[in-house]
Formats: sequence, C-alpha cells, structure tokens
Amino acid sequence: MNPFEDHYLNMTRRQFFSKSAAGIGGLALGSLMGNNLFGNSPMEAGSLGAPHFAPKAKRVIYLFQNGGPAQQDLFDYKPGLTDKFDLDLPDSVRGEQRITGMTSGQARFPIAPSMFKFNRHENNEDGLWVSELYPHTGAMAKELCVVKSMHTSAINHEPGITFLQTGSELPGRPSFGSWASYGLGSANENLPGFVVMISQGFGNMQAISSRLWSSGFLPSEHQGVNFRGSENPVLFLKDPKGIKRTDRRRMLDLLALQNHEESQRSNDPEVAARISQYEMAYRMQMSVPDLANTQDESKETLDMYGPNVLTPGSYASNCLMARRLAERGVRFIQLYNRGWDQHNNLPDQIRKQADATDQPQAALLKDLKRRGMLDDTLVIWGGEFGRTTYCQGQLSKDNYGRDHHPRCFTMWFAGGGIKPGISYGKTDDFGYNIVENPVHVHDLHATLMHLMGIDHERLSFRHQGRDFRLTDVHGHVMHDILA
Repeated sequence: MNPFEDHYLNMTRRQFFSKSAAGIGGLALGSLMGNNLFGNSPMEAGSLGAPHFAPKAKRVIYLFQNGGPAQQDLFDYKPGLTDKFDLDLPDSVRGEQRITGMTSGQARFPIAPSMFKFNRHENNEDGLWVSELYPHTGAMAKELCVVKSMHTSAINHEPGITFLQTGSELPGRPSFGSWASYGLGSANENLPGFVVMISQGFGNMQAISSRLWSSGFLPSEHQGVNFRGSENPVLFLKDPKGIKRTDRRRMLDLLALQNHEESQRSNDPEVAARISQYEMAYRMQMSVPDLANTQDESKETLDMYGPNVLTPGSYASNCLMARRLAERGVRFIQLYNRGWDQHNNLPDQIRKQADATDQPQAALLKDLKRRGMLDDTLVIWGGEFGRTTYCQGQLSKDNYGRDHHPRCFTMWFAGGGIKPGISYGKTDDFGYNIVENPVHVHDLHATLMHLMGIDHERLSFRHQGRDFRLTDVHGHVMHDILA
C-alpha cells in the first residue's frame, strides 16, 4: 500500500474512533459478541481485494518434513539402480552441479539403490509406486497428486527451509502463511489465522526458529502462533488467581484506550496490531481449551491416527489437532516434523521417521474426506530439498547415507482443488536430474496461492520503496495439476 494513502486511511480511522461514543472498549466488546464493525464477515476481511477469484481451498495444512526426505526411498521408484549398486554415478549425469562440502572431498560417488521394496497402489492413472515404508499413505493414492520434479536453488538447510517458507533464501521475508493471512484475513474470530506446531523426529535435527513463521515486514498480527507440544498449547491462557474474567476485560479496555491514544500520536500501524493481538489472546482463553480437549473424539478416530495420538507434540497428535483447527476455520496450519536429515545410517532412521508419520498423515486425509472437508482443504507434504542417489560415506548392502540434493525432490498434495490420483514430473533413470515438467519453488507458491483464490502477482506489499510479493518476480501456476 502507498504510505501516503495509508497515512490518510489512518487519519480517517482516528476521526471515526474519536467520534465513536462506544470507544475502543465498546468496539472490542462488540467483536467478542460476534459483530463486525464494518459489516464484513471474517471471510471477507482480507487485503487488496483478495480473494481475487473463487478459491478452491478455504484452508491449508502444510506437513513440512524438515531435513529433506529421501525421495528415492519413499516415492521416486528406480528399480534399474539395483544392478548399479556401488558403481560410480557417471560424470555425465552429475555434470557441473554444486555438491555440498560434506561429499565434495569424496574420491567416489557410489550409487546407493534403495534397499526398500515398492508397492504399486491403485490411483486414477496407471498406479502409484510407494515404498513399503509408507503403506498407509500409499493406500490413499487415489487422493494424492505426487510431484516428482520439484527443484530449488538452495543446497543447505537454512536457506532451503527459508526459501520454501518465505520465497527467499534470505531471512526476514514474510512466511507463506503470513501472506495468506494478510491477503485473506481470518475465518475465525476466536483463533489465529495462522497456527504452527512442531514435532520431534528421529536422527539429525535441523534447527528451526520463529522467523520461519514470521510476518516479516507485514503487520505483526499475521505472524504464525506457535502451539506448544504440551497439554497447554498456549502459555498464560488462564487468569491468575484473584483475577476474574471481568477484571481482565476492564484491563484490556483500558489498555486498548491507551494504545489508541498512542496510535493517534505516532500513526504507527504496529500499535493497532497490538490492540488486535491482545483481543485475540483474550478470545483464545475460551477457544483454545476447547480445541485441545480431545475427549469428544471417538475411539475409532483416535485409533485411526495411531498409538501416539494422545501424546502432546507427537506428529500424530499434531495431525489430529490440524484437523480440529481446520474445522474451526483456521486458515493456515503448518506442521514442522524434524529428523529427515539422514547423512548416515539412513535405513534405520528413515524406518523410524516413516513409522511415526505414515499412519497419522494418512488418517488426516481420511478424516478430512469423511467429514466432507478434503475438497476445500489443501494438504501439502514435503521438505526443503531431496537426497542424492550416491552414498555419502561408507556404502554397504544394508546401510548408506545420502547428501542434500536440490536438483530434484518429491512433494505430494491432496484436496483443495488438486487433481487427485496422478503423478506429475519425472526424473532420469538415476533419480538425479529432472527430465519432464520441472516445478520450481516459486511455481509451487504461485499454484498454492491460486488455489486459495489469490493472484500471486497482485498480492504485494510496499516495503522500503519496493513492492514485495511471495513469488518475487517469478512463478507460474501449474494448471496441469489442478482439478
């Protein structure tokens, strides 16, 4: 938005508030009673005219597999590599591509075929090959769109994760969820529009930090809210002893009045954001305990998500919580699942990772589908890059490791306007280079925003004299995978 226009709008807001007999406290109370000051429903509270067209996905659940899952051990079946065990990857295949410092000093680049069997699952095309590690996920093949031709420019975790989350390898940009919140507003007045949950996996744990769900230069009310992996997902929700809810309401009204006076003085948009966040925290006191209480879930549903579903912070628990958030109208739900950085001892570590993730994520799809929510809920699965076909370190028949590989990796999508039961894109016989339908990270973002009803070229924010957007100056919608 033009800063002069923004200043003018803030001036008119000041005039309105100063003339309002109810004052800030009355407005806050009105919002608590379900009234919207300007007559718009929460679904219409977005910025810049978004949604720009009818969305296919009303909400997104992003199952981010932190560390880079090995695509050739899960989804990108390459049976022809079995006969090439321990042969060097041909120079003609590897070419002049960058490799990390962890394998650049190796004398050889020995091919490590996957030691896991693959099963063919019926879908709407010609059968989807999925590793034996993922039987539950494979059983949902009819709902999946598996993209095997993802690629990125980042070769290390920190820039790679940042790129997938924000559209830039440099820290400081708004996250995907923040852009969605900024563009579309909230669909629930009592919960944040963007929620983040983290689960701990097995093996190498790459660091993640709150800047990955930061709003960057967007107003701070659009940042993700991190729900903790405990019985109390949000700290300090309960009123202290001796404080009644009416006391909390009076305190917030007084605080809102003081913040409003400061907003008039400084014209700082973050002051208005602070008022909004305080009010959201107040409303969350009622909504979050109900959200976290799973006693209303049937035994059948809990069993479907697996034995760890009642363990706070587990992947299974977070998948169930994602469904509960989605049915309450939370716009963007991000799960970070750590532990996929398997440079050595991959077979043991990936078995544990798969065992922890397979049943819960398949149950999430089933649960959404049986509740009639999958059609307008977009589910995303994938990491920041893939893994190399060649082995890092010592290779044996039953043990190997894989290095980072940005040239090709696999992600899958389900629901929310995605064409179900298809594979898209193709890698070469070595699983090392893309030979058909390459999909860049910017293309991914453009497509996901399109499904949410947002034209990625129109949703921008002026910062430091320049218009920024999630896809920067890139990105093409992948119409081939849209239903």
